[in-house]
Amino acid sequence: MPVRVTLNDLMVRKGLKARDVAAQVGLSETQFSLFRSGKVKGIRFSTLSRLCAVLECRPGDLLDYDFDPREMEPVEPEEV
Repeated sequence: MPVRVTLNDLMVRKGLKARDVAAQVGLSETQFSLFRSGKVKGIRFSTLSRLCAVLECRPGDLLDYDFDPREMEPVEPEEV
């Protein structure tokens, strides 16, 4: 998947502990760990907003994208 979660890098730079951030955001440590490791398929905008507020950052600070031309191949439309 070309979208990568970079939350862990941001937390290291800011010297924050996962347990503290998870509590402030209102997530269980398990849910937070799954997002940090990129093992989720999506995230609610409300959760993303809370993460940004707690970490004083923008969504682009938590996610990165590596372009993969194979991702541009035609696919069936998905529901949004």
